Amino acid sequence: MRRDATLLRQRLAQLEASANRRRARIVEARVGASVVVAGRELVDFCTNDYLGLTRHPALIRAAQAAAATFGAGSGSAHLVTGHTREHQALEEELAAFTGRQRALLFSTGYMANLGVVGSFCARHEQVLEDRLNHASLIDAARLSGAELERYAHLDAAAAERLLAAGRATLLATDGVFSMDGDVAPLAALAAATAAHDSWLLVDDAHGLGVLGADGAGSLQEAGLGERAVPLLMGTLGKALGSFGAFVAGEHEVIEHLLQTARTFIYTTALPPPAVAASRAALRVLREEPQLRARLHAHIARFTTGAAQLGLPLGPSRTAIQPLRVGASAAALALSAALEAAGFWVAAIRPPTVPEGSARLRITLSAAHRESQIDALLETLGRLCGTARAAH
Repeated sequence: MRRDATLLRQRLAQLEASANRRRARIVEARVGASVVVAGRELVDFCTNDYLGLTRHPALIRAAQAAAATFGAGSGSAHLVTGHTREHQALEEELAAFTGRQRALLFSTGYMANLGVVGSFCARHEQVLEDRLNHASLIDAARLSGAELERYAHLDAAAAERLLAAGRATLLATDGVFSMDGDVAPLAALAAATAAHDSWLLVDDAHGLGVLGADGAGSLQEAGLGERAVPLLMGTLGKALGSFGAFVAGEHEVIEHLLQTARTFIYTTALPPPAVAASRAALRVLREEPQLRARLHAHIARFTTGAAQLGLPLGPSRTAIQPLRVGASAAALALSAALEAAGFWVAAIRPPTVPEGSARLRITLSAAHRESQIDALLETLGRLCGTARAAH
């Protein structure tokens, strides 16, 4: 693209006209399950803080203690002087939590996915991906130089047919899809990649801490270990309430990443306070299983109420409940109406989701109260009923 401010203004105007221009909102404070925006307290129904751990006292105390010992930042990359005993302990604890031999920390899930795909796929090889994968997995394949082939959403049979062609080095999928909340057919994908000698990478950013008997994620729920799924990516900034990401697998897999993943080698290590908070989150997961139970009760309460109201939710059994609206302008209008009523539910629009599928991405948290969920349902029923009557 040429250096042309006029062209940039035209592109911005096109985004505005299509109701797809994005703007960052300023959060002034967090209070329980609410945020303060422009001086108003709004119940937050679009956070990824699924267990309400972001403000858990144990995480705050751990972060404060680590800051007092190590400072606010790590000061360097892992392979220089940035790898503290907190980092090492968290890697060991994440490996044990996910039932894998080793884990390797990354600064973000985006960087973890770029690092894995770039390390395991060379130019002219093929990467297979679900059509609705997170942008980081799609970008990882493109930046690796490999050929990206996408199969229909959740279609394990289509993925198997592509694998049977014999060209795919790696298949990558979300465990829980971030905009739809549905779960990948992991057992079928694991069987197919094993049969055709391909690597399987599962991005479990939205399953970790939520699914599985111990909260270890969608792979635990599916009963799949590290031999079935050699590459597991998880994030620390969603259900675990902190910041960062990791990849877990067999010893040789992690050692290979440590030696070759550019997004691990050439960046500053996570701040020790965030690492200590993540360690505390793992302890809370183990010691307070009632948080997961409360979240799943909230999910059932919301989906049952939405069905009774005839709200057009997607087929999700997770904390992510998409309410499809269609047009971007209509999604923005519904989001604004909810905000006026005291709820923060962001409108998700293209290119994050396909054209014509703009939605409200409603997320449930253990921090919510039943009365807040009921109030959201009542407001959605009234607003959506008014919209249907207008048509």
